Parts: sequence; structure tokens; C-alpha cells
Amino acid sequence: MKKLLLALSLVSGGLLPGLAAARPLAFVINSAEASVSMIDMDTKEEVKRIPVLREPHHMALTPDGKSLLIGDTAGNAVFFLDPVTGDVQRRATISDPYQLQYSPDSKWMVVAGLARNQIDIYDAATLTLAHRIPASSMPSHINFSPDSSVTYVSLQGTDALMAIDVHTGAVLWNTKIGKSPAGVLWLDGKILVGIMGADYVAVVNPANGAVERKIVTAKGAHNLFISPDSHTLYVCNRVDGSISVLDPKTLAVRGRIAMSGGPDDMDFAPDGKIWVTRRWAHTVALLDPATGQFTTIETGRSPHGIWLNTHPNQPAPTRVSAK
Repeated sequence: MKKLLLALSLVSGGLLPGLAAARPLAFVINSAEASVSMIDMDTKEEVKRIPVLREPHHMALTPDGKSLLIGDTAGNAVFFLDPVTGDVQRRATISDPYQLQYSPDSKWMVVAGLARNQIDIYDAATLTLAHRIPASSMPSHINFSPDSSVTYVSLQGTDALMAIDVHTGAVLWNTKIGKSPAGVLWLDGKILVGIMGADYVAVVNPANGAVERKIVTAKGAHNLFISPDSHTLYVCNRVDGSISVLDPKTLAVRGRIAMSGGPDDMDFAPDGKIWVTRRWAHTVALLDPATGQFTTIETGRSPHGIWLNTHPNQPAPTRVSAK
């Protein structure tokens, strides 16, 4: 009887990871430390630090929600993590996986090789390489048309955005859009791109790459995120140390939230808080968007990609993309 009570105590206390009830978890990639911080979202404490090889940056959830992929660009590897326990399921050799993202129809995985100047299109189910497209230079962020037929990749080294036919690998257009473009987002029939080398978001025509508008935010406009209710668009301005708040319908700037430390990627928690990685402050911020106030949790060096598994007892949602 005593042994049974001890076992129950260990399980309820979370000391037996394989048996304990799953917790809401935040996964934060530490790019300069070759690791992933796993944070208990309830206690706000790091519960595990998962080592990888050399230089991870971004992540993507498999379409079935069973694995969280961590791209280790300098290690030429992708780590498959259990999204509930953080355990490494397996490791695959992938060339320069700086950024990686699944297509909306879950049939393709696109990888941007920032260092090797290449864009790879894989069959998502088998990880068989279907197409390799030379991209000069520094392909970084990825997004898709809603029908999954076209992928759009920003090229930081040539100030351009590239459109690629996913099925054939053919380049549809490659157009200069602004200095050092970064985050790419499809929104209401247009492509929005953060122009990191300037202070604005470019609104791009997906048919030909023409810049139709420039939405001024602040210096180092880097990445873009839509709130879960689709009522707010957030732009992280890394150089300025701020987050711009936009109306996603009109793209009018509603406000600005000060956040030093190089705000980079973000994800949304059920309690309304936004978790934001701060690349230069080695922390993740828990932001209250209503007040602009935030608290911080220490991570490893240069935290970059982030994902919140807020329903670990259910199949993981497919809202994750490599930001």
C-alpha cells in the first residue's frame, strides 16, 4: 500500500515524466546556445533544456501534430521532438534548415537554406527532396498561397521576394521589394513582408511581386503575426525595440508597444498574453497587449523561434509555422 501511495505521489508531482499529466508548454529555440528551452506555462519555469547540434533557429509542427521539428541550420539536421515531453524522437539529415514550413494542404515542406543560398521543397510525408532552387542570396522567411500552389521566400541578400511553383519548382518571379526583407505573411490576397533594413512593411502583389504600399512601422520591421481572433496584426521591430499594432483590414497603425532587447518571434496564449522572444536580452517576454506591460523568463542565449503547446492532452493544432 505504501509503495502504491508513493507511486501516486510521484506521478501527481510530475517526477515521472512518462506518467505525469501533460502540462501546457512553451518551446523556445536558443540559437546561440544550440538548445531548446522547454518552459512550464503554468509555473513560468524552465523544466528542460534540450541540446541540439550547432545553430537552431526555427521550428514547425508536423501536420499530424505528433512531432515538433527543430531546424539546426549549421548542423544540417532536423530534430523531431515529442511536443508533450520534449523527448527527441529522431534526427534527420536536412541541408541547412534555417527556416522550415509546411504547406496549408500538408503535402509539402519548404526549407530555406540561408547559408547555402538554396530553397528545398520536400514531400512532407517522406521527406524526399522534390526540388532544389538556387536562391541568391540568403533566403530566410517562407509563406504560401492559401491553395498551397505557390511558396513565397524573402531573400535578405538581394532585397527581393521570390515566388516558386511548389509542384514544379519553377521560379514565377523574383522581385526587389526593399532592403533586407524578412517575415512573409499572406493576408487577404496580398503578401506582407517586413523590411528589416528599413522601417516598413511592404504590401506585395502575389501575381508579379510589385510593391503596392508601404506601411511605416519602425526600424527593423522583422516579422508579422495575426492574433487568434484575426482582429489584430502585430509587427516586431527588432532594431527599434518595439511591436507595432495594426488593423489587419486597413493596415492602419493603431499603436506601438515598447519592448527592448530585439523582439523577434511570438505566439499567443489562451489567457490573452503574447509570448515574445527577445533575441538580444536572452529572455522571453509575456506581454499583456491591453496594457503594454510584460514580465520576462530567462532562456538561453539568442532566443529565436517559439511555439506554445497549450492543449497537450489533445492533438496539437496545426497553426504552427516556422516564423
